[in-house]
Amino acid sequence: MQTEMSKSGSNPFNAISPTANTIINIGFMLYTIACLLPILLIVMVSLSNEQDVLTKGYSFIPNQIDFTAYKFLFTDWQQILRSYGVTIFVTIAGTILSLIIMALYAYPISRTDFPHRKFFTFFIFFTMLFNGGLVPWYLVYVNMLNLRDNIWALVLPLLVSAFFVLVIRTFFQSTIPVAILEAAKIDGASEMLIFFRIVTPLSLPVLATVALFSTVNYWNDWFLSLVFITDDKTLSIQYLMYKMLLNIQFLASNSNAASAIAAAGGQVSFPNETVRMAMAIMGIGPIVFAYPFFQKYFVKGLTVGAVKG
Repeated sequence: MQTEMSKSGSNPFNAISPTANTIINIGFMLYTIACLLPILLIVMVSLSNEQDVLTKGYSFIPNQIDFTAYKFLFTDWQQILRSYGVTIFVTIAGTILSLIIMALYAYPISRTDFPHRKFFTFFIFFTMLFNGGLVPWYLVYVNMLNLRDNIWALVLPLLVSAFFVLVIRTFFQSTIPVAILEAAKIDGASEMLIFFRIVTPLSLPVLATVALFSTVNYWNDWFLSLVFITDDKTLSIQYLMYKMLLNIQFLASNSNAASAIAAAGGQVSFPNETVRMAMAIMGIGPIVFAYPFFQKYFVKGLTVGAVKG
């Protein structure tokens, strides 16, 4: 028995037969291709001619490369760059602040020696079940905090997620050894020093996972711009794309508006389908580059609490 284990090595995956290993690799390759094909199709359609898309449908190989959709989008390139700047600032600032606040909330309620941890745990859990409603929520940010047409109105509402707080708390409880915290306290370390010098480095998997989800939430958000922002200088890129799409659909379906535009010497035909795909590319493009920075922590962070030692 010992000889067989030494031959197979300490890695349990060495016991998998070459045939099974090949089948697994092929399965993952097919799955990866299936995930990439829709993105490739969107790119190809955005580079297609609008008339070809309407007559022949979507195709992975366009008859001719046409940048009309992107030219149409970048007609007002200054507004697009400004909205990109707003979204990038909101995403970076919001992710950093939310991660700090949620981690600082989760750490005390993960400590068994904190006398009020049950109350604060129930307090954050209660917000997952009930909320005050849309109107009181809106009045708090507009009338009390005076954040209408303010870039911080795109940051503050998404700062704290009760679910993420509980995930971080669970990781602290199940992963951080209590003996390390007690030893640091005996050596004279303060609670803040313990948190930033010991707990935080040991919690990179869960913090990176929560940071990734927060980044995606901030980047994809368009509802806050719809509710709080009326000034074009503070529009997020997602809401700007949404407004442009609605404008195109309205002009394409309204004959009176098309006649007025034609009388004024403007463009009457609009690349509706190809513009939609170009907007999707512009919306998801930058956020894709965030994934490689979190990938090595992602699986471990997602499986927190799945196995009890």
